[in-house]
Amino acid sequence: MHQSVDPDLLLDFPCDYVFKAFGSADEAFAEAVKQAVGRVVSVAADAMKSRTSSGGRYQSISVCVRLHNSDQLKQVYAELKKIEGLKYLL
Repeated sequence: MHQSVDPDLLLDFPCDYVFKAFGSADEAFAEAVKQAVGRVVSVAADAMKSRTSSGGRYQSISVCVRLHNSDQLKQVYAELKKIEGLKYLL
């Protein structure tokens, strides 16, 4: 049985946190990730990194942001889960 752990017990807020989203290798997916995170916290111009898969069909987008509480963490994940083309989320 899987039990969820309260992020407040694992992280000391405020903290820098990296969200990773895997999806289709196109500019629209990368922009959707940036907008989803940006709806909750500010995203610096140099906060995003992308890497395309060896086959070129998928990409991983990493976004490093400053979180001030666990609510922001939960809100960002909720926004990311709404992205069309999302395959995997870390």
